Amino acid sequence: MAKPTKKPEPVHWLAEPEDHDYPAAESYLSLLAGTDRVAQLVASLRSAPQQTFKAKDILRAARLPQLPRDNPHVAADLAKVAAGKSLSPILLVRGDLDGGLPVQIADGYHRVCASYYTDENTDIPCRLAGLEATAPTTRRRRP
Repeated sequence: MAKPTKKPEPVHWLAEPEDHDYPAAESYLSLLAGTDRVAQLVASLRSAPQQTFKAKDILRAARLPQLPRDNPHVAADLAKVAAGKSLSPILLVRGDLDGGLPVQIADGYHRVCASYYTDENTDIPCRLAGLEATAPTTRRRRP
């Protein structure tokens, strides 16, 4: 008889991102864009409606590797999940399929990885900002 598999621990989520998530997103995005564009993106994240995406799809769209379980931040988030504590929703900036740009996890990479370890099909609440609202008038496309 097959051994029963342990049901994954459910991940609980806060209703809204935490206040400190937005400055963290701003800090990350400032490595990718100028001050005005970053301010527009963060404002868009603050007002964006919440959506859900699967952990596996977020990592694939971001083209990011799964961080190891023993990464201190992933481990801390896994401990929160095990304790039944809620995690903060993820902040994303939409990629550009035609331009070959991946989605950017502006804040929450460790939370995505921790959620993936519980179940790759975990639905993660996200705020998603689009590049189109802040795009410069001319954009270079990759060949």
